[in-house]
Amino acid sequence: MEKATKINDVVLIYFEENPLIFARVEDILPDHKPGWYHVKLLLLKLPLEPVTWILRDIYINGDTFTMNGNKMRIEQVVCPDAEKEAEDSGNAFPTDKKEAKEGRKAVKQDNVISFRPKGMDSENGDK
Repeated sequence: MEKATKINDVVLIYFEENPLIFARVEDILPDHKPGWYHVKLLLLKLPLEPVTWILRDIYINGDTFTMNGNKMRIEQVVCPDAEKEAEDSGNAFPTDKKEAKEGRKAVKQDNVISFRPKGMDSENGDK
């Protein structure tokens, strides 16, 4: 199920039907023309680069548009696992610490990459 793109969403920008770059939607502000918006995007590259495009709402939500004669498209990025889990549980986020810890225990270990050094048992770095 596709949702409307909103602030803080990650999007994939297509150039001539080819994926070009990921960006985060920083802000969406109305333009003086009805149905048009100033969309501030943070291009996720090094160095990070903020850009602002003036787009219609249908373009923000995935319809193809042209920029300097080139076909462009913005597609909202949704984590496949998060989308499935949200559908299965009916609740996308844990509501308290206990529920969050229980949820962590249920995650398959083969899908988790730990960045915590060996020997660290707690989230605050205690041994």
